[in-house]
Amino acid sequence: MINALLDRLDVSTFIDIDRYPIHRPEDPKLRQVIADARRGLNATGCAHLPAVFRPEVHEQLMEETTNAAPDAFELTRDLTPYGDGGQHDDWPTDHPRNRTGTMSNGFVGKDLIPADTMLRTLYDDPDFKRFAADCMGIDTLHQFADPIRGLVINVMNDGARMPWHYDANEFIVSLMTRKPAAGGTFEYCADLREPGDEHYDDVEQVLDGDRGPVRTLDLDVGDLQLFRGRYSMHRIAPVDGVRHTVLFGYSETPGYIGGVESTRYGYGRVTQEHLDAAGQHTDGLAG
Repeated sequence: MINALLDRLDVSTFIDIDRYPIHRPEDPKLRQVIADARRGLNATGCAHLPAVFRPEVHEQLMEETTNAAPDAFELTRDLTPYGDGGQHDDWPTDHPRNRTGTMSNGFVGKDLIPADTMLRTLYDDPDFKRFAADCMGIDTLHQFADPIRGLVINVMNDGARMPWHYDANEFIVSLMTRKPAAGGTFEYCADLREPGDEHYDDVEQVLDGDRGPVRTLDLDVGDLQLFRGRYSMHRIAPVDGVRHTVLFGYSETPGYIGGVESTRYGYGRVTQEHLDAAGQHTDGLAG
């Protein structure tokens, strides 16, 4: 059954279109899903869309990321919330710009993910892109021009963790494809910073252990999450088992390419496209 479905590689064969009729943008069911997602994003910077993938393809979904996982760039490094190694002489040693946490996980870039997969099919689907834009209240979304960060598999093996950090892009669409036996909880602080203002005092309080602004989310296989990660600091708790998620990179403006330093730290390499686009961020924020 699974192989027959995937031979056609049409999103309707693996997305639950009864619950999420993304090809019918005016369907009342979809309008309600979109309204609920917008409420979540407006309230907390995060929206959870459960069971988007049909249960009968969960095994194949897990296989797609499991097969790609050996190509992940594995890293165990100490990183600040801003995606670098700290050691900035312009800031005190206990300043958030110099405070690091241990990251231990891996990333598979878009250029290493086969084209004939559900993951690439969904990422390239115009109905899905329009649906994501509607959920976020954005007129149009564009795929990243970034050859590595456009579509990414995050691989977390036993004991892996991700420290408090911000994303390089304004928002992300993520899909859980393999759930760990335990741990791996997603934790986030909604809108902790804003364009032009890092709110370092608030960041420092969270780094010091303040749980007041911290929210949590546990995902199941086939669940989607929409998240504004450029403004909301977040982390993933230590994993017991194996955890795979897929990150779909979209931007409001065409041509987005991630920063050179954060790309090199996260993926172990950069391309000429990254070097050519260096310094393109204009929101005044680090990372």
